[in-house]
Amino acid sequence: MSDTEKQVLRALDTYKSAVLAKNAETFMHIYDAEVRVFDTWGIWSYEGAAAWRIAVEGWFTSLGSETVRVTFEDVKITAEPSFAVMSAFARYAAYSPQGQELRAMQNRITWVLKSRSHVLRVLHEHTSAPIGFEDAKAILKREGRP
Repeated sequence: MSDTEKQVLRALDTYKSAVLAKNAETFMHIYDAEVRVFDTWGIWSYEGAAAWRIAVEGWFTSLGSETVRVTFEDVKITAEPSFAVMSAFARYAAYSPQGQELRAMQNRITWVLKSRSHVLRVLHEHTSAPIGFEDAKAILKREGRP
């Protein structure tokens, strides 16, 4: 495994731990200042880290006393020394303060990462979910998956 691939895996771990802690400061460390985010929810895109940070802070605040545990499955990474692409299936599960799972959803996530000053950061993030043909609703659970 290359150093670049290891950096991508560390960024995924940072993402998971920052979401669990609802720590926007740590969360934003994985993103480039010029990041463009195509998020599944709400609007077409967030342009730049400042806009993305506002959305992230809103998400974390909306959780109240709940926490969210993120897991990634089928992670695929293509990497060069200063550039990487990662795709995975993400599961977001909300938990009560007592540790009970309240709800969960899955989506697809893709990152384009580039090294600036020897630090690999997300330059583009794209999350999505397939849309059902019959009802035009987002499918937020993969077949055969919890």
